Amino acid sequence: EQEQEQEEEEEGMTEAGGVGNGAVNLPGTMSDADADADTPDLGGLCLDVETEQEGVTTPAGQATAGAGDGGVEDLETLPLAPTSTDAGSEREAAPAVATTPEQMDKLLLQCFLHALKCKVKKADLPLLTSTFLKIYMYPCCPEGRTVDIKRSSYKKLSRFLQAMQHKQIIQMREFSKGVESIAVVNWHHTELRSFTVPEEATADEMPLAESETEVVYQPPEICSFYSIPSRLLPLFQHAGLKKDAALSSVDVRNIVTNYVKSNELIDDFNKNYVIVNPTLCDCVLESSEYHGVSKLTWDDLFNRCLERMQKCHQMTFPGQRPVVRKGDVKAIIIDVAQRASNKKVTLVRNLDVYGVDAQKFGNILQQRAQASVTYITAPGTKGKLDLQVQGNQVHHVAKILTEEYKILSKYIEGLNKAPKVGKKKR
Repeated sequence: EQEQEQEEEEEGMTEAGGVGNGAVNLPGTMSDADADADTPDLGGLCLDVETEQEGVTTPAGQATAGAGDGGVEDLETLPLAPTSTDAGSEREAAPAVATTPEQMDKLLLQCFLHALKCKVKKADLPLLTSTFLKIYMYPCCPEGRTVDIKRSSYKKLSRFLQAMQHKQIIQMREFSKGVESIAVVNWHHTELRSFTVPEEATADEMPLAESETEVVYQPPEICSFYSIPSRLLPLFQHAGLKKDAALSSVDVRNIVTNYVKSNELIDDFNKNYVIVNPTLCDCVLESSEYHGVSKLTWDDLFNRCLERMQKCHQMTFPGQRPVVRKGDVKAIIIDVAQRASNKKVTLVRNLDVYGVDAQKFGNILQQRAQASVTYITAPGTKGKLDLQVQGNQVHHVAKILTEEYKILSKYIEGLNKAPKVGKKKR
C-alpha cells in the first residue's frame, strides 16, 4: 500500500512538471524544437539595411548595430540625410531669398543715379515719371538682375521719387491732374556727383560732358521784307519782278529811283520833286488826289510805295533754311496780370516764334526768381506753351531774354511793366 501511494505521488508530480515546462503537446501546438527552427532572426533583419537608391545605411541600422556593441544611442540625436526632393526645393528657393527689400532699395538708388548722370539731359525736362522708369532706369539695371519696385520697401514708384525729392535731388511737379513729372534735377547734389558708373557700363552710358548736355541757343536772323501787290506791279515790271516778290526797303527805293530816272520824271525846277505820271497816279495816289496832286517829294513817294506793299519777314535759324512769313514778326509779349487776393502773375507769350524752348526757359526762370512756374497751352495752337510765373518777374524775364538768349529788346514788348525800384527809407 505504501508503494502504491508513493507511485501515485510521483505520477502527480510528473504531470504537474510536464504542464509547467510545456512538455505536454496539446493538439494543434508545436514543440520547442519546431518553434526554434521556424522563428526568423529579427536581429539579422534589422542590421545593415541599405536603401536601393542612395546606398546609405539607414539610421535604424546604425542604432541597432551600436546597441549590439553594448552602446546605446539616442535616435533623436542622429542626423537625417536630406533626400533629393528636399535638395531640389532648396535650390529652387535660393533665388527668391537672394533679393531682400534692402538690396532692392540699393538697386533702385543705383539705377536712379545712373540714369540721371548718364542718360537724362536738361533738355528732356520735365520728364514723366513713367517714362523715366521705363526708358531711363530699366536700361541701367545690371545684367542678371531685375528692378522690381514691389519687392522694395517703397512698393510704389511715387514713394521712391518722393524720397529722392526729400533728399533734394529732384523736384516733382504735377502739370496735369494725376500726372507727375520730374521738373528739376539738382545736378550739383553731392550724392549725384559722387556716384560712379558701374564697370559693366558701356561707352554709350558714360556721363556726358556739359558741352553735350547743354545746347547753346543762338537767336535767329530777322529781316523785314515787302511783297509786291497787284496794284504796284506796273511800277516794278520794268525790273523783271512778279507779284508777291519779296524786296527789302533798300531794294524798293532803288527800283523806284531807277523807274523815275528812266522815265525822266524828275522836276527840272526842283529836283526834290517827282512828276506824277499815269502809272504813278494809279499806284500811289488816292482817287480823291487824281486831279489835285501832280508832284510828290522823294520821301513821300517812297513812303507811299512801302505803305501799299504787304509786309513780310524772313527768319533764319542757324543750320536751317530761311523761313518767310507774311506780316510783321511777332514780338515776345510780357504781361502782368492780377489774380485773387491782390496777387500778381507774369505771363510770357510767343517764345516759340524765336525758337525758345518754353520748358527750358521756365526752369531757368524758376531758379532765378525762386517762384513757381506753370505752363499754359496757347489758345488756338497745338502744343505751344506760354509761361506763367508768380509775382512781377518782368525784370528776370527781360534779363534772361536779352543777356542769355541774345534777343534784341525791340522784339520784346512789356519791358516797361517791370516794378520800379523806389528809394530805401532811412
